[in-house]
Amino acid sequence: MNRTLPSLAALFTSSLLMAQATNYPNGSTVADFTVTDVEGNTHSLYSYTSQGKYVILDFFFDTCPPCQATSPYFSELNQTYGCNEGDLICLAMNNGTDSDAEVIAYEATYGGPFAHPPAVSMDGGGGTVTNTFGVGAFPTYCLIGPDNLMKNYDIWPVSDMSTFVAAFPPGSGINPQACVVGLDEAGSIAFTEVFPSPTTGIVTVTFNAANAGNLSVEVYDMLGQLAISQGFGSLSMGAQRTLDLSALADGQYVLKLVANGQARDTSRITVAR
Repeated sequence: MNRTLPSLAALFTSSLLMAQATNYPNGSTVADFTVTDVEGNTHSLYSYTSQGKYVILDFFFDTCPPCQATSPYFSELNQTYGCNEGDLICLAMNNGTDSDAEVIAYEATYGGPFAHPPAVSMDGGGGTVTNTFGVGAFPTYCLIGPDNLMKNYDIWPVSDMSTFVAAFPPGSGINPQACVVGLDEAGSIAFTEVFPSPTTGIVTVTFNAANAGNLSVEVYDMLGQLAISQGFGSLSMGAQRTLDLSALADGQYVLKLVANGQARDTSRITVAR
Protein backbone atom coordinates (compact mmCIF):
# COMPACT_ATOMS: atom_id res chain seq x y z
CA MET A 1 0.00 0.00 0.00
CA ASN A 2 1.39 3.37 -1.03
CA ARG A 3 1.40 6.32 1.29
CA THR A 4 -0.34 9.60 0.68
CA LEU A 5 1.04 13.08 0.22
CA PRO A 6 -1.19 15.87 1.55
CA SER A 7 -1.72 17.66 -1.77
CA LEU A 8 -1.23 17.22 -5.51
CA ALA A 9 1.37 19.99 -5.45
CA ALA A 10 3.41 17.94 -3.05
CA LEU A 11 3.63 15.21 -5.65
CA PHE A 12 5.87 17.45 -7.70
CA THR A 13 7.89 18.93 -4.86
CA SER A 14 8.41 16.00 -2.47
CA SER A 15 10.50 12.90 -2.75
CA LEU A 16 7.97 10.07 -2.98
CA LEU A 17 7.76 7.40 -0.33
CA MET A 18 11.29 7.63 1.00
CA ALA A 19 12.08 7.52 4.73
CA GLN A 20 9.83 10.27 5.92
CA ALA A 21 11.09 11.74 9.21
CA THR A 22 13.82 13.30 7.09
CA ASN A 23 15.08 15.80 9.69
CA TYR A 24 15.93 13.00 12.14
CA PRO A 25 17.84 10.13 10.54
CA ASN A 26 18.43 7.04 12.63
CA GLY A 27 20.86 7.74 15.47
CA SER A 28 20.22 11.49 15.54
CA THR A 29 19.02 13.36 18.63
CA VAL A 30 15.35 14.33 18.50
CA ALA A 31 14.50 17.74 19.94
CA ASP A 32 12.02 17.96 22.78
CA PHE A 33 8.42 18.93 22.02
CA THR A 34 5.27 19.51 24.04
CA VAL A 35 1.79 19.01 22.58
CA THR A 36 -1.79 18.87 23.85
CA ASP A 37 -4.08 16.05 22.76
CA VAL A 38 -7.76 16.36 21.84
CA GLU A 39 -8.76 15.55 25.43
CA GLY A 40 -6.69 18.45 26.79
CA ASN A 41 -3.81 16.34 28.15
CA THR A 42 -0.21 17.54 27.72
CA HIS A 43 2.56 15.30 26.40
CA SER A 44 6.28 16.16 26.46
CA LEU A 45 8.80 13.94 24.69
CA TYR A 46 11.64 14.40 27.16
CA SER A 47 9.31 13.87 30.12
CA TYR A 48 8.57 10.39 28.78
CA THR A 49 12.09 9.49 27.71
CA SER A 50 13.51 10.61 31.06
CA GLN A 51 11.36 7.86 32.60
CA GLY A 52 13.11 5.29 30.41
CA LYS A 53 10.22 4.98 27.96
CA TYR A 54 10.25 4.56 24.20
CA VAL A 55 7.97 6.86 22.18
CA ILE A 56 6.36 5.86 18.89
CA LEU A 57 4.66 8.51 16.75
CA ASP A 58 1.99 8.13 14.08
CA PHE A 59 1.92 11.11 11.68
CA PHE A 60 -1.44 11.19 9.84
CA PHE A 61 -4.25 13.27 8.38
CA ASP A 62 -7.91 12.34 8.36
CA THR A 63 -8.57 11.77 4.62
CA CYS A 64 -5.40 9.71 4.06
CA PRO A 65 -6.47 6.15 3.03
CA PRO A 66 -3.29 4.33 4.20
CA CYS A 67 -3.50 6.25 7.49
CA GLN A 68 -7.05 4.98 7.91
CA ALA A 69 -6.07 1.41 7.00
CA THR A 70 -3.17 1.16 9.47
CA SER A 71 -4.73 3.12 12.34
CA PRO A 72 -6.30 -0.01 13.95
CA TYR A 73 -2.86 -1.64 14.15
CA PHE A 74 -1.50 1.39 15.99
CA SER A 75 -4.46 1.30 18.39
CA GLU A 76 -3.85 -2.40 18.97
CA LEU A 77 -0.20 -1.62 19.76
CA ASN A 78 -1.30 1.04 22.24
CA GLN A 79 -3.65 -1.35 24.01
CA THR A 80 -1.30 -4.34 23.97
CA TYR A 81 1.56 -2.34 25.51
CA GLY A 82 -0.35 -0.74 28.35
CA CYS A 83 -2.13 2.37 27.03
CA ASN A 84 0.92 4.55 27.81
CA GLU A 85 1.30 3.16 31.32
CA GLY A 86 4.07 0.72 30.37
CA ASP A 87 7.39 0.83 28.53
CA LEU A 88 5.99 2.34 25.32
CA ILE A 89 4.26 5.67 24.69
CA CYS A 90 2.03 5.87 21.60
CA LEU A 91 1.02 9.27 20.21
CA ALA A 92 -0.95 10.01 17.03
CA MET A 93 0.26 13.29 15.52
CA ASN A 94 -1.88 15.12 12.97
CA ASN A 95 -0.05 16.92 10.17
CA GLY A 96 -1.69 20.24 11.05
CA THR A 97 -4.68 20.18 8.70
CA ASP A 98 -7.33 18.81 11.06
CA SER A 99 -9.06 20.31 14.10
CA ASP A 100 -9.76 18.61 17.43
CA ALA A 101 -13.26 17.69 16.25
CA GLU A 102 -11.98 16.23 12.98
CA VAL A 103 -9.31 14.17 14.74
CA ILE A 104 -11.85 12.86 17.27
CA ALA A 105 -14.09 11.80 14.38
CA TYR A 106 -11.13 10.17 12.61
CA GLU A 107 -10.18 8.15 15.69
CA ALA A 108 -13.77 7.05 16.25
CA THR A 109 -14.18 5.99 12.61
CA TYR A 110 -10.83 4.39 11.84
CA GLY A 111 -9.14 3.61 15.17
CA GLY A 112 -10.62 0.14 15.39
CA PRO A 113 -11.98 -1.74 18.41
CA PHE A 114 -8.92 -1.12 20.58
CA ALA A 115 -8.02 1.57 23.11
CA HIS A 116 -7.04 4.51 20.93
CA PRO A 117 -3.77 6.32 21.66
CA PRO A 118 -3.78 10.03 22.53
CA ALA A 119 -4.20 12.07 19.35
CA VAL A 120 -2.91 15.60 18.69
CA SER A 121 -4.62 17.86 16.15
CA MET A 122 -3.49 21.13 14.60
CA ASP A 123 -5.04 22.81 17.64
CA GLY A 124 -2.67 20.96 19.96
CA GLY A 125 0.54 21.50 17.98
CA GLY A 126 0.58 18.50 15.63
CA GLY A 127 1.54 20.57 12.60
CA THR A 128 4.57 22.08 14.30
CA VAL A 129 5.92 18.66 15.28
CA THR A 130 5.26 17.33 11.76
CA ASN A 131 7.29 20.18 10.27
CA THR A 132 10.07 19.79 12.83
CA PHE A 133 10.40 16.10 11.96
CA GLY A 134 10.35 16.84 8.22
CA VAL A 135 7.48 14.45 7.52
CA GLY A 136 6.29 14.62 3.91
CA ALA A 137 4.22 11.47 3.29
CA PHE A 138 1.59 9.80 5.42
CA PRO A 139 1.35 7.79 7.48
CA THR A 140 4.85 7.99 8.90
CA TYR A 141 5.59 5.93 11.99
CA CYS A 142 8.84 6.49 13.88
CA LEU A 143 10.35 5.22 17.13
CA ILE A 144 12.40 7.32 19.60
CA GLY A 145 14.46 5.76 22.39
CA PRO A 146 14.89 6.73 26.07
CA ASP A 147 18.22 8.30 25.06
CA ASN A 148 16.29 10.74 22.80
CA LEU A 149 17.86 9.14 19.71
CA MET A 150 15.82 8.21 16.65
CA LYS A 151 15.71 4.40 16.50
CA ASN A 152 13.62 4.00 13.35
CA TYR A 153 12.54 7.01 11.31
CA ASP A 154 10.26 5.14 8.94
CA ILE A 155 8.46 1.97 10.09
CA TRP A 156 6.94 0.90 6.79
CA PRO A 157 5.21 -1.00 5.25
CA VAL A 158 2.83 -1.79 8.09
CA SER A 159 0.96 -5.08 7.62
CA ASP A 160 -0.29 -5.56 11.19
CA MET A 161 0.71 -4.82 14.79
CA SER A 162 3.73 -7.13 14.53
CA THR A 163 5.36 -4.65 12.15
CA PHE A 164 5.74 -2.19 15.03
CA VAL A 165 6.95 -4.89 17.41
CA ALA A 166 9.60 -5.96 14.88
CA ALA A 167 10.92 -2.38 14.94
CA PHE A 168 11.72 -2.51 18.67
CA PRO A 169 15.52 -2.55 19.15
CA PRO A 170 16.99 -5.84 20.43
CA GLY A 171 17.07 -5.79 24.21
CA SER A 172 14.71 -2.81 24.41
CA GLY A 173 12.77 -4.35 27.29
CA ILE A 174 9.46 -3.16 25.83
CA ASN A 175 6.93 -5.60 27.26
CA PRO A 176 3.17 -6.07 26.82
CA GLN A 177 1.08 -4.79 29.72
CA ALA A 178 -2.58 -4.87 30.61
CA CYS A 179 -4.53 -1.81 29.57
CA VAL A 180 -7.06 -0.58 32.14
CA VAL A 181 -10.24 0.74 30.52
CA GLY A 182 -13.70 1.94 31.39
CA LEU A 183 -14.78 2.99 34.87
CA ASP A 184 -18.07 4.61 35.77
CA GLU A 185 -20.16 5.21 38.87
CA ALA A 186 -21.15 1.54 39.01
CA GLY A 187 -17.50 0.47 39.03
CA SER A 188 -15.57 -1.42 36.41
CA ILE A 189 -17.55 -2.50 33.35
CA ALA A 190 -15.63 -5.36 31.77
CA PHE A 191 -15.56 -8.85 30.38
CA THR A 192 -15.01 -11.28 33.25
CA GLU A 193 -14.57 -14.30 31.00
CA VAL A 194 -14.85 -15.16 27.31
CA PHE A 195 -14.70 -18.89 26.50
CA PRO A 196 -13.83 -21.11 24.82
CA SER A 197 -10.98 -19.67 22.77
CA PRO A 198 -10.33 -20.94 20.19
CA THR A 199 -14.00 -21.48 19.43
CA THR A 200 -15.83 -23.24 16.62
CA GLY A 201 -18.62 -20.70 16.82
CA ILE A 202 -20.54 -20.45 20.11
CA VAL A 203 -18.90 -18.28 22.78
CA THR A 204 -20.01 -17.77 26.38
CA VAL A 205 -19.40 -14.28 27.74
CA THR A 206 -19.50 -13.30 31.43
CA PHE A 207 -19.83 -9.63 32.38
CA ASN A 208 -18.86 -7.49 35.34
CA ALA A 209 -21.51 -4.95 34.47
CA ALA A 210 -24.04 -4.35 37.24
CA ASN A 211 -26.28 -1.33 36.57
CA ALA A 212 -24.49 -0.70 33.29
CA GLY A 213 -27.66 0.13 31.41
CA ASN A 214 -27.79 -0.62 27.70
CA LEU A 215 -25.04 -3.18 27.08
CA SER A 216 -23.91 -4.67 23.77
CA VAL A 217 -21.00 -6.60 22.30
CA GLU A 218 -19.49 -5.72 18.94
CA VAL A 219 -17.23 -8.14 17.08
CA TYR A 220 -14.51 -6.72 14.82
CA ASP A 221 -12.07 -8.38 12.45
CA MET A 222 -8.38 -7.52 12.57
CA LEU A 223 -8.86 -4.69 10.06
CA GLY A 224 -11.23 -2.99 12.47
CA GLN A 225 -14.34 -3.82 10.42
CA LEU A 226 -17.54 -4.55 12.33
CA ALA A 227 -18.67 -8.15 11.75
CA ILE A 228 -21.39 -8.70 14.39
CA SER A 229 -23.22 -6.54 16.94
CA GLN A 230 -25.50 -7.99 19.61
CA GLY A 231 -27.41 -6.12 22.29
CA PHE A 232 -28.07 -7.48 25.79
CA GLY A 233 -29.84 -4.65 27.60
CA SER A 234 -29.20 -4.25 31.35
CA LEU A 235 -27.39 -7.16 33.04
CA SER A 236 -26.79 -8.20 36.61
CA MET A 237 -23.32 -8.76 38.09
CA GLY A 238 -21.79 -12.00 36.76
CA ALA A 239 -24.45 -12.50 34.09
CA GLN A 240 -23.63 -14.86 31.21
CA ARG A 241 -24.71 -14.62 27.60
CA THR A 242 -23.79 -16.45 24.42
CA LEU A 243 -22.57 -15.12 21.10
CA ASP A 244 -22.90 -17.07 17.85
CA LEU A 245 -19.76 -16.50 15.77
CA SER A 246 -20.32 -19.49 13.49
CA ALA A 247 -20.92 -17.27 10.46
CA LEU A 248 -17.42 -15.78 10.75
CA ALA A 249 -14.40 -17.07 8.85
CA ASP A 250 -11.57 -18.67 10.80
CA GLY A 251 -9.23 -16.08 12.27
CA GLN A 252 -8.77 -13.65 15.13
CA TYR A 253 -11.43 -11.17 16.21
CA VAL A 254 -11.85 -8.53 18.88
CA LEU A 255 -14.93 -8.32 21.10
CA LYS A 256 -15.75 -4.77 22.20
CA LEU A 257 -18.00 -4.27 25.21
CA VAL A 258 -20.18 -1.16 24.82
CA ALA A 259 -22.22 0.32 27.69
CA ASN A 260 -24.59 3.22 27.05
CA GLY A 261 -22.84 3.95 23.77
CA GLN A 262 -19.31 4.01 25.22
CA ALA A 263 -16.60 1.39 24.69
CA ARG A 264 -15.66 -0.17 28.06
CA ASP A 265 -13.51 -3.23 27.46
CA THR A 266 -12.11 -5.50 24.75
CA SER A 267 -11.22 -9.17 24.53
CA ARG A 268 -9.52 -11.21 21.82
CA ILE A 269 -11.15 -14.38 20.42
CA THR A 270 -9.98 -16.92 17.83
CA VAL A 271 -12.39 -18.79 15.54
CA ALA A 272 -10.91 -22.10 14.39
CA ARG A 273 -12.63 -25.20 13.05
